[in-house]
Amino acid sequence: MTAETGQPLARVPAAGRIRAARRLVVKIGSSLLVDDRTGKTHRTWLDALTDEVALLRRRGQEVIVVSSGAIAVGRRILGLPQPGRALRLEEKQAAAATGQIRLAHAWQEALAHHDITVAQILLTLDDSENRRRYINARKTLEQLLALGVVPVVNENDTVTTQEMRFGDNDRLAARVAAMVSADALVLLSDIDGLYTANPRVDPTARRLDEVRELTPEIEAMAGAAGSSMGSGGMVTKLIAARVAMDAGCAMVIAPGKGLGPLAALEAGGPGTWFLPAQEPRAARKRWIAGALKPEGTVVLDAGAARALLRGKSLLPAGVTRVDGAFQKGAPVRIVDADGRSLGVGLCNYPAEEARLLLGQHSGDIERVLGYRGPDELVHRDDMALTVAGENGSSS
Repeated sequence: MTAETGQPLARVPAAGRIRAARRLVVKIGSSLLVDDRTGKTHRTWLDALTDEVALLRRRGQEVIVVSSGAIAVGRRILGLPQPGRALRLEEKQAAAATGQIRLAHAWQEALAHHDITVAQILLTLDDSENRRRYINARKTLEQLLALGVVPVVNENDTVTTQEMRFGDNDRLAARVAAMVSADALVLLSDIDGLYTANPRVDPTARRLDEVRELTPEIEAMAGAAGSSMGSGGMVTKLIAARVAMDAGCAMVIAPGKGLGPLAALEAGGPGTWFLPAQEPRAARKRWIAGALKPEGTVVLDAGAARALLRGKSLLPAGVTRVDGAFQKGAPVRIVDADGRSLGVGLCNYPAEEARLLLGQHSGDIERVLGYRGPDELVHRDDMALTVAGENGSSS
C-alpha cells in the first residue's frame, strides 16, 4: 500500500508513483555520478539530487541510495588504466577500496547541507543469499531508516571474487529493494527506458511506458551495455526488474543526466515502469510461506496463538517448546498446543537460544542470553500465517 493513496503503487498514475511510495531505493549509475575524463564526482549533479532526497525525506518518505562509482573514482586516483581496458580483479578491488572513501565523503558532504546523516553499507552477493546475513542486513537498514538516516549502499568490491559479485549495481539495488520491502526502485541511468529495439540504430524503436509481465518478447528487447563507466546494460536491468517485481516492488528505468531526475519523473517525464501484481508485504509473506522449508518447530500456548491471529508478533513468553536445530533467521513452523499449524516465520534466535527464552518476558532477554536481542522471537513482518485471523484473512 502507498503512503498517500492507500492502494497498490501499480494502480497509481505514473506521475504520482514517486510521491506515493513510502520507501524508495534510488540507484545511481557510474556515468551520472563520475566524470569519465577526470574521475571526479559531478558535484553540481550530486547536490541537486540530494536536494531531491531531502525533499522526499521532508514528505515523510524513506530513501536508500545505491551508488555506483567507487571503482571509476579509485582507478583515476591510483593511475590505473582508464576506460577502454578492463581492470583485473585485484585492480578493481584496489580501486574500490580507494574510491569508496571519496565516494562516501561526497555523499556525506552533499547531504550534510540538509542535516541528513549518511551511513555506508557494503554488501556482497553472499550477504543477500545467506539467510542469517540477509536478516542482519535487513535489520540494520530498517534501524537506520527508523533513525532518519539515508543509507548509501554499494557492492563490497574490495573483498568479492568474480564468482560472488553481483556484477552490477542494478541487481544489487533490486536485492536491496527486496530486502527492505521497498515500494519503488528507481534506476537512474544514461538511458530513458526500455525500447522495442536499440534506439541508437533503429529509428522506429519505441519506448515502453509500462511493463506488467516480463515475457520472452520483453526480454528479447534487451541489448548490451552502452556506457564505458558502468557494467550494467539493459539485460541486467531486466534481471533487476524480475527481482523487484517478484518482491512486489515497482521499478522504473529513467534518465538521470539532467538536474532533478526525480522531479522529472513526478512531472510525468520519460521512463519505463515495471509494475508488480502485488505489493511488497504480500510478496514477502508469499515467499516465506511457499519458498522456504521450515527447519524447526515452535509450539505456542493458547494466548500466544490468539495473539498471532490478531496480527501480533510472537514473543518468547508465549512459547512452550522449540524443536529442531536451526540458526538465527531460519524458517520455523509455528503450531498451537494441539499441533495445528498456524504458519511459518523467520526466527530471530538460533534454536539453543530460543529454548533458553521459553516463557521469558522480552525484558529478561538480556539477563538470560547476556545480550539484548529483538523483543520478538518471530516478528509479524517475518511471519506468514496459513490460517485465517480474526479479521477473516491470513497474513
